[in-house]
Amino acid sequence: MTVIGTVDSLWRYPVKSMRGEAMDEAYVGFSGFYGDRLFAFRDAAGPTGFPWLSGRELGAMLLHSPRFRHPERARTPPNLAAAAAIDPGITPLYGDADDLAVDVETPSGAVLAIDDPALIRGLQERAGDGHELALVRSDRATTDCRPVSLFSIQTARQLGEEVGMALDARRFRANIYMDLAPAAGFSENGHVSKTLRIGSKVVVSILERDPRCKMITIDPDTAEENREILAKVVREHDRTAGVYGAVMVEGVMRRDDEIEVLD
Repeated sequence: MTVIGTVDSLWRYPVKSMRGEAMDEAYVGFSGFYGDRLFAFRDAAGPTGFPWLSGRELGAMLLHSPRFRHPERARTPPNLAAAAAIDPGITPLYGDADDLAVDVETPSGAVLAIDDPALIRGLQERAGDGHELALVRSDRATTDCRPVSLFSIQTARQLGEEVGMALDARRFRANIYMDLAPAAGFSENGHVSKTLRIGSKVVVSILERDPRCKMITIDPDTAEENREILAKVVREHDRTAGVYGAVMVEGVMRRDDEIEVLD
């Protein structure tokens, strides 16, 4: 086993395409981070294969800040300790709707429950004609591809140097930001097809590089676009930045946990 770095930060995104929240620790299950992409907005105007309203269509979604109404109850599954005590470890249950209730602060400062019709109306008005939205809730994270995304802070730094500006790593909307120093940017690519242990228990199989889209061009604080970021990734990095993984062993990981290569 070889230690390749540490966890720089952990993030989950309670509502697909809205702002994320940093976590000191996170329960990671087979379907991803507990509470990640718990809600999404289905868009009647979207394609059948990807029927969600996202920042691709409405950059202002990233200016909406979702928060769990009961942060402590939303941190981990309610029966985690009891399930983990059953050898070799049983998959715990998701909390009920009240445990995982979400409120959203809009760009205007209003705070609305996730199922408040006023929130949907506001998003539809911003998105324009033809966008008919419906709220969807799923205990299985509504991710685009794999359950977990990983991204090194070195990759963010290198891309920033390549485009001539400091890049906020939040543009890349990863779950696990890794500090892989002294390795250079994009070193996570070298771990595709390998298995990592993060902290004392969680095991993640790195499956593939993460193909990128318009989302990385959007400033997470202003929603302004910089198309050169995606253009650089397309030209120089095969349109990929970061990696996707599948969870092989569930458990809790924490900021500053060591990351080891198991094979």
